[in-house]
Amino acid sequence: MALSWKARRRWALVALLVALPLYIIVALNIMVLFDRPHFLVELLIYIGLGILWAFPLKRIFKGISQPDPDAPPKP
Repeated sequence: MALSWKARRRWALVALLVALPLYIIVALNIMVLFDRPHFLVELLIYIGLGILWAFPLKRIFKGISQPDPDAPPKP
């Protein structure tokens, strides 16, 4: 079932304000568990983790900056 435009906007807001900070906290706590790797390896890990969160949420964020397609046209 496809989400409506309004539902996608709400879920995108929840993802940015709740899920993303939780993801950052979890990612940092996981990184603290291991010894500090070489600088370039650590940089690649953080870049990968920075990109990884967006893939599952891509469908929610797609098109939310556009006007509501289901809204009646304005005169």
